[in-house]
Amino acid sequence: MARRGLAAHIRGLEAGIGVVRRRLSLPVGEKGAKRAPGGYRSRREWHAKSRRLTVLEARRDRAVADWRAGRVRVVRGGKRLANTRHHLDTAQLTDERWRGRWEAARMFLSADGETGKRYGNETIRITPDGHLSVKLPAALAHLANAPYGRFALAGAVVFPYRGEEWADRIAGNRAVAYTLHHDPDRDRWYVTASWQRKAMPVLPLDAALVAGCIGVDMNDDHLAAWQLDPHGSPVGEPHRFFYNLTGTASHRDAQIRHALTRLLHWARGCGVKAIAVEDLDFSTEKTREKHGRRKGFRRLISRFPTARLKARLVSMAAEHDLTIVAVDPAYTSKWGAQHWQKPLTTPRRKTTRHDAASIAIGRRALGHPVRRRTAPPHDDRSDRRGHRTVQAPPDARGREETRPRVPGPCTRCDGPGRGANVGDQCAQNRSGHTTEHESWQQHSIPLSL
Repeated sequence: MARRGLAAHIRGLEAGIGVVRRRLSLPVGEKGAKRAPGGYRSRREWHAKSRRLTVLEARRDRAVADWRAGRVRVVRGGKRLANTRHHLDTAQLTDERWRGRWEAARMFLSADGETGKRYGNETIRITPDGHLSVKLPAALAHLANAPYGRFALAGAVVFPYRGEEWADRIAGNRAVAYTLHHDPDRDRWYVTASWQRKAMPVLPLDAALVAGCIGVDMNDDHLAAWQLDPHGSPVGEPHRFFYNLTGTASHRDAQIRHALTRLLHWARGCGVKAIAVEDLDFSTEKTREKHGRRKGFRRLISRFPTARLKARLVSMAAEHDLTIVAVDPAYTSKWGAQHWQKPLTTPRRKTTRHDAASIAIGRRALGHPVRRRTAPPHDDRSDRRGHRTVQAPPDARGREETRPRVPGPCTRCDGPGRGANVGDQCAQNRSGHTTEHESWQQHSIPLSL
């Protein structure tokens, strides 16, 4: 995990260095494009950023050197808890309570499982009736109270969650990994069991979307979801699943799992087989060189757990036989609010921008355009000119893009008194005018060779 964190830190530094270098190469005050910032506003800011470029390059060089040397910087027990030692009054902790948490965080026992061994793990063994024993190393063999150099604990282990699945695995001697840790606040010992599931069969997209889907718009404090039928029309009422991303990492992870659990249970109740989400990735978009003074937006994307949400959702959806469909996130919020927010707002239901975005996500997963069908003019709603809408066919390329007006000849029939030649009497098809009675004759010899 430390190596992955160091690699992500290097990628972030390289992204920031690239943005600063590009902006320094532009003239001062030059405006930027939609996806590329322009030059800096003043010479003072340009000079400050040139110094920051040197700092970023030095940090990148140190991180790359650590990576190549295989050196990682890890605080066993957590950096947050280590810093709390210097602020006990603010944390409302005594030295004894802090010491207990520190020792509990640094003291744990973990062992990977192995298929074929008895009950799936040779080091930490738990029998079907809950008896736990640990294989002691040779230096501690004299402390064994059970045969074959094992130390048996008096307490019994109970797994209230997925206990039947755990029992089925150990009955077949399949690998199960265990971790033992102590909770100083409750003064209890806990055992965490984990195992790797087999790869789930991939369901064809057409079969997964045959009953519609649920579009989910991921936000920093809640999930906005709406059920859509196979034709892309919203069904029922929107649902929101809130979570709080403040506090420790374990608390944030628990909040995410709780929100996803409620989402999956609701999806199963709706009878759908697919959940559509945005394929978001902010790994290279968190630097302040990318977004400048937009501190609120940088804070938002920094704490937005896109990767964790997608990983949790995919693994948890496999338990409920649900398929996850990732779609392009471009313009889902903008077009959803433009085409769906107002029509779905009623006196008893206030449709938010996030609810409308969930519809756009679901329609994109089903293969429908985000735009709604627009009714034709009133005089064109009959068979005289046919039923026409602005909806593009499913096989039209670029139907999700903005359609500019293409200049060209008008294909509609102009009514009486309309058209470009309405004032030219000689251009009208009337008797007595040159348009009807003029004659022409083709020359027998070509005019040009």
